[in-house]
Amino acid sequence: MSVDVAVAVPAFLDITFVGLEGLPALGEERFAGDLVRTPGGGAITAIGCARLGLSTALTAPLGEDEAGDLIGPMIESEGVQLFGPRCPRTPVTAVMPIGQERAMVTYDPGVRARAADVAALAPRAVIVGLSQLDVIPAGSRGYVSVGDDDARAFAGRLPGGTSKVRGLFIEHREALVLTGAGTAEEAAAMIGKRAPIVVVSLGADGAVASIEGETVTVEGFDVGHSVDTTGAGDLYVAAWAWGDAMGMDVQDTLRWAALYAALSVRVPTGAGGATKLAEFVAEGTRRGLPAPPSGVVG
Repeated sequence: MSVDVAVAVPAFLDITFVGLEGLPALGEERFAGDLVRTPGGGAITAIGCARLGLSTALTAPLGEDEAGDLIGPMIESEGVQLFGPRCPRTPVTAVMPIGQERAMVTYDPGVRARAADVAALAPRAVIVGLSQLDVIPAGSRGYVSVGDDDARAFAGRLPGGTSKVRGLFIEHREALVLTGAGTAEEAAAMIGKRAPIVVVSLGADGAVASIEGETVTVEGFDVGHSVDTTGAGDLYVAAWAWGDAMGMDVQDTLRWAALYAALSVRVPTGAGGATKLAEFVAEGTRRGLPAPPSGVVG
């Protein structure tokens, strides 16, 4: 058995409060226009990879609880294979998106994917968190997705195994926390001393990257009103894995991945924002992006 991508980043049940006008202060109450439950965390990346046509497995354990029973079938319905044992409880995040920002509260029991389960899939690429570098099998391309928790846990001390990964992807706020840098460019350069490809997402303003030590900037894309930015970074990694699998040039992959992340904010939830391949290619073509390599069907 072999898959294009194995996602080891923890998967969550996301409970999203849609349509908030503001966050409540202590003692206050606010009302949402809707409440939706969707797969979150690594499951967003896995769904994005699958919708872009990559054979994808999620190795992050789901709980043997109502949350796991709910999101498991949702994930499988996207063509993502669930692989590995389940654990007692599923991580859960309450998501409160407001404009181009969001606040989150998470419960995470801390159970992670096992190296043996990832290796059994013989993946061509593996997407992991910063604390999971040891699960990347030899010969697989490793991509690291850095969230708020890992940025705080590893602030000022990147793990030694970072040098063996192909790329590291992180949002602006987390990059400054992780490195102590004053700007995204400085953060990308600092991390770029340890990893060959580093991308710092700037949200609607695009991204700044360090590619083999060279600083590269990517302009943002105007996709209209932002509804929910949750999962944009997770989907950036999914699109990067797609571009890399297709043999796309690094500079072109930067632009296509930036577009994929930008398109995701138009609708609620990260999973909902994972654009399917045909629409994605059409959007990129309309914006003048270079055509994907031959064999990529839109």
